[in-house]
Amino acid sequence: MKTNSIRTNREKLVCQSVIGEITSPLGGINPYRVNPDGHADLYPGVGGITYNLRIGDPAGSLFADHVEPGVSISNFTQFQGQPGPNRALNLFSCAGNTAKVVSGPAQGKIGMVTGKHGGIEHVLIDFEPEVLEQLVIGDKIQIKAYGCGLALPDFPGIKVMNLDPDLLQVLKLQNRGEGRLEVPVTHIVPARIMGSGIGSPHSFSGDYDIQLFDAPTVSEYHLDDLKLGDFIAISDADALYGRIYKTGGMVIGIIVHSDCVLAGHGPGVMVVMSSRDGHIVPLLDERANLKFFTKL
Repeated sequence: MKTNSIRTNREKLVCQSVIGEITSPLGGINPYRVNPDGHADLYPGVGGITYNLRIGDPAGSLFADHVEPGVSISNFTQFQGQPGPNRALNLFSCAGNTAKVVSGPAQGKIGMVTGKHGGIEHVLIDFEPEVLEQLVIGDKIQIKAYGCGLALPDFPGIKVMNLDPDLLQVLKLQNRGEGRLEVPVTHIVPARIMGSGIGSPHSFSGDYDIQLFDAPTVSEYHLDDLKLGDFIAISDADALYGRIYKTGGMVIGIIVHSDCVLAGHGPGVMVVMSSRDGHIVPLLDERANLKFFTKL
């Protein structure tokens, strides 16, 4: 795959193992989820192995709530009574990282990290369909966590996070001069409809949601065809040290989980770039999806 000419500091980065196990889906004592219109129903949700939803598939129009594509993992090890190992799994895993099954019938099979989901604190991994069929809840998957500290020396006004350097170098990035970087995205989303996850003190794990409850806004920005794995831009937003509204800012993220029925929620976005002062220039490209940057 053709690589771009954007310089990075990859030679200074550390590649380190983190590990988790495939989680089970969760159910509550009260099974209903109530949408803003007051309709209640039972929806498939987070966790487990999702056989018929992968990157490149629609994020909306599903009978689902926060469903995570492919495989969801967590690290349930407790270190001195604290969930430090799971925090490490979520902080250091990056989109594009290699994930290897290290236990169970699919041992040795390779997948790719596609995102991270906050609240439930899952790391999400894509595998080929035949591998999904072999996987079992509880199987352990080890990730080569590579990308923490990734930077663009020629673009000091842009912060990069949650991206494997190999993935960044196959994105169709263009230097537009004066410290500005052109980034292909499938959609541009106004910050005013960002919901759950806004205000987080950092963006190195988790995500925040695009609310799709306002039909005129969905129509204006063509948000009815968002897909899992899409690179999208959020205008008038900043996520350098917490997710906030900021006029002139721009955030680039990846759609990591499905739409949701709960008020304030929607398709989840994991942040991969942020600029406070207009140094990111989004370019609409319908092929700006993880599906086209992976061999899976």
